[in-house]
Amino acid sequence: METKFFDYKYTFSLESGAVLPGFRLAYTTLGKPNKDRSNVVWICHALTGSADTLDWWSGMVGPGKFYDPAHSFIVCANVLGSCYGSTGPLSTNPVSGKPFYHDFPQVTIFDIVKALDLLRQDLGIDRIQTCIGGSLGGQQALEWSIQQPGLIQNLILIATNAVMSPWGIAFNESQRMAISADPTWSENRDDAGRNGMKAARAVALLSYRNYDTYGFTQALDNNEQLDHYKASSYQQYQGEKLANRFNAFTYWILSKVMDSHNVGRNRGSISRALEQVTSRTLSVGIKSDILFPPVEQRTLARHIPDARYEEIDSLYGHDGFLIETKPLTQIIRTWMEERKPLITPAMG
Repeated sequence: METKFFDYKYTFSLESGAVLPGFRLAYTTLGKPNKDRSNVVWICHALTGSADTLDWWSGMVGPGKFYDPAHSFIVCANVLGSCYGSTGPLSTNPVSGKPFYHDFPQVTIFDIVKALDLLRQDLGIDRIQTCIGGSLGGQQALEWSIQQPGLIQNLILIATNAVMSPWGIAFNESQRMAISADPTWSENRDDAGRNGMKAARAVALLSYRNYDTYGFTQALDNNEQLDHYKASSYQQYQGEKLANRFNAFTYWILSKVMDSHNVGRNRGSISRALEQVTSRTLSVGIKSDILFPPVEQRTLARHIPDARYEEIDSLYGHDGFLIETKPLTQIIRTWMEERKPLITPAMG
């Protein structure tokens, strides 16, 4: 899959009041648009995801899968602030000629979606048949449907919410505390905070999975063990694995992005914002999710006018949206076939 780049060469104002002197978004496409460009599927990725959907969501995307490039024009862009080709903390600040590092400005879901929409316009896409995302990706998809009513025909929100909960913010802050406890974090170098991020990832996994997940997958080898537990080595392994492909600056920035997610900000209230969604909407919860519990997805379905709630029963908690692709496919297929998508007027 070829990674492409969209460069915005103008000053980009952020919700915080700060500005970026332009930005780059890395993105990928699969398949081709049909004659009336009514087959666009836009996938929004989660916190440590990338534009390569074949890498992180191969159960849903690819030849023979539900989102098949033989039928759909599939777009995914790496979010602003990430480290997979888009402008982020390790990018060179054109003003100083040095990497941003700690000086990278605060960005929000609102900003990320504004950037995605500029890419959408550059690609000549005037309607999106389906926009789908889980977790941070679902936050983007929801915000986009509010910013651009009429753009998205079918909106699929998985294991996500309208506002980040105090519980979720607490998990993220605990991870940032781990990063800041790393004595290298204050330094301006690409690997600053690396060991702290390993610990942060271990904390995150406790929220992505749950008690039953660890009981099933990391059980004791025997009853005589005194050390060297599977659960311990698993946490170490996952921390090292992320450190080899990510950086603490991006982890910090994107966890703050999640914290500030609130569709009600500057819109009166959360319920008033959700009532502005005109897309036909499917909200999917995961029964065992402790980070984004199903009550949050039920709230979306209750306040979005044309919405349905469905639920997956998974052992894997929040990570179920990445793992349980068979039941997720069945839920989406059934919902899509219930009512053929209406063709909405093209946006000007």
